[in-house]
Amino acid sequence: MLRLLALFLLLAMPAKAEEIVLGLSRDQVSITATFEGSEILIFGAIKRDGAPIADGELGVIVTVAGPDKPITVRKKDRRLGIWVNTESVDVDVAPTFYAVATNQPLEEILTFTEDLNTRISIERAIRSVGASIEDADTFTQALIRIRESQGLYQTLPTGVLVEEEALFRTLIPLPANLTEGDYKAEIYLTRGKQIVDLYSTVIPVKKVGLERWLYNLAHENAFLYGLMSLAIAIAAGWGASAIFTLFRR
Repeated sequence: MLRLLALFLLLAMPAKAEEIVLGLSRDQVSITATFEGSEILIFGAIKRDGAPIADGELGVIVTVAGPDKPITVRKKDRRLGIWVNTESVDVDVAPTFYAVATNQPLEEILTFTEDLNTRISIERAIRSVGASIEDADTFTQALIRIRESQGLYQTLPTGVLVEEEALFRTLIPLPANLTEGDYKAEIYLTRGKQIVDLYSTVIPVKKVGLERWLYNLAHENAFLYGLMSLAIAIAAGWGASAIFTLFRR
């Protein structure tokens, strides 16, 4: 909601001296049964309509966010020799994938207030609610660390290459464990740590081929999917038994 409000405010402003013109290397990511990850090249230019270069340090921020899903982060402690869940925090908004690429470290091209309003950084993109413990931020940081280790959360402080304050490009790696859905790509242009322009687009990530057929079958005809899974398991067991018997002879 805050990002949408920021977009409306930017659109309501008079004609800007600098605007973003964007390009994508692909307009859709297809997940197949053999999908092992991919990359998206995001490139563009800064349109000025003959106006001189504005004062202030130029910042280019590119974010790619997967679908939001709530999640419960739990803490485990050892009690009587057994690991048990002791405390938890409900995270109301957590993107399944989130990458932030910038031409300089984020704090050098964006103010804390702007980040607070637009929720650009990973920490701001996640919101914890219903927390009944004091160290809720610790759980949020734990979630970030886990998803960073899985390649789902990425911070690329020098991932955007800017040439002559006119052209920019960045390469966003996508891991194999992507969640299906619409991924929002947003490009922010900053001057003096203030946002001066915003461009937003959507990149669909969809299962295709056998992966899509199995997904639809499991969700639309669970009974048939169960029978098929059982038949495959029986066939695999019989085949393994036959091979074992053959080798024993």
